[in-house]
Amino acid sequence: MQTQNRFLDDLARVASGAIGVAADMRGEIETRLREQFEKVLARMDLVTREEFEVVKAMAAKAREEQESLAARLAKLEARAHPARTRSTAAPRKPGRKTGAGASAAKKRD
Repeated sequence: MQTQNRFLDDLARVASGAIGVAADMRGEIETRLREQFEKVLARMDLVTREEFEVVKAMAAKAREEQESLAARLAKLEARAHPARTRSTAAPRKPGRKTGAGASAAKKRD
């Protein structure tokens, strides 16, 4: 009976050693893969999260300023031309005369 116990003990030690080696290999592989990924990402010239957040904030501020200036311009235009508003003013085609100017141009031709 002791031979079987000794054999099982030896087998258990070999298995434990193999598991330890496998765990060490796994750690080594993970380290190497992480290094390779970092190298690839460094070559891709990607922005950091902080840089992205800064540019995002700048874009939001620029958008707010643009909207504010558009509203201010609309108020100034309304004050300068109270009879005309954007919704009632018809767009004019360049080079085409309408109204009194059109009839005078026809008479000259």
